[in-house]
Amino acid sequence: MSNLRTIDVALIRDTVADLCGQADLLLPADVRRALEKGLAAEESPVGKEILTRLLENADIAAAESMPICQDCGLAVVFLDIGQDLHLIGGDLVAAVNEGVRRGYEKHYLRKSVCHPFTRANTGDNTPAVVHVRIVPGDRLHLWVVPKGGGSENMSKVFLVTPAQGLPGVKERVLETVEAAGPNPCPPIILGVAIGSTFDDACLRAKRTLLRELGSVNPDPEAAALEAELLTMVNNTGIGPAGLGGRVTCLGVFVDIKPCHIASLPLAVNVQCHAARHKEAVL
Repeated sequence: MSNLRTIDVALIRDTVADLCGQADLLLPADVRRALEKGLAAEESPVGKEILTRLLENADIAAAESMPICQDCGLAVVFLDIGQDLHLIGGDLVAAVNEGVRRGYEKHYLRKSVCHPFTRANTGDNTPAVVHVRIVPGDRLHLWVVPKGGGSENMSKVFLVTPAQGLPGVKERVLETVEAAGPNPCPPIILGVAIGSTFDDACLRAKRTLLRELGSVNPDPEAAALEAELLTMVNNTGIGPAGLGGRVTCLGVFVDIKPCHIASLPLAVNVQCHAARHKEAVL
């Protein structure tokens, strides 16, 4: 036990609070680069104007410490905890929720969490959605991903029949994007998880959104599918804000995993153009 690193959950609480502010106020650098690249590629005058305004909006948000978007999201927190790390000082999930509570209050972020039926607001944007994974080492890697309702509502999960195979997967991804249209605030980012089980596919699809835009998938099969799907989606002509153009999607992240012989799960997690995510290693 004496060889274990220790971290007080109070540090996790404070880090989560800080990252909530950063994620909602500051456009991630990889997203900015992708929007600038999209602006250079966009042929539609309206599309170019929208992309220009999105970048301007991000600059104003950063300069004035204001949210990028009025929808400051439901806080999704991923925690990769090293197996040689010992957490002290209290309950981990309670600390994460307190961090979200403090972060949303301190930075004047809209609180969007409510009871599913009465719609009564919880008042502090909690509870957060917390995903914990035990990994080798003695560090804690955490990500705060505020997920907006518009993009989350457009996400889909399918139990494709194995006979439909890869063509069926491509068809469902394209179907998801076309049905979404302007609702998820394009240009979008797509997290696509194929295989495993119903529940695991949904989680993996969301987790792929932690990847850096422009990064290369180490799995050649997934990398090839990412490129193909990105071309297919951008050929829909939906364009920025759904008003037409070449740049409907900034990136597609694909995760492929083995599944049962009778199954072919597919989850498509849609992310808006802000793609808010911030991370820290403790």
